[in-house]
Amino acid sequence: MNKNRHMLGIICESLLIIGALNWGLMAVFDLNIVHFIFGSFPTLEKYIYGLVGVAGLYILYRLLQKELS
Repeated sequence: MNKNRHMLGIICESLLIIGALNWGLMAVFDLNIVHFIFGSFPTLEKYIYGLVGVAGLYILYRLLQKELS
C-alpha cells in the first residue's frame, strides 16, 4: 500500500509541475500548451485540467495531514 501511495504522490506532483509550467507559459508568452496539444479534443482538455485540480487537492491534503501529525 505504501508503494502505491508513493506512486500516487509522484504522479500528482508531476501533474502539478506540468500545470504550473503551463500557467507560467500562459502568463509570459500567452501560450497554453494543454490547449495547443489537445485543443482539437475539448473534452480531453477539460479532463486534463480536472486531473491537475484533483492532484492539487491531493497534495494539499497530504501537506495538511503532515502538519497535523
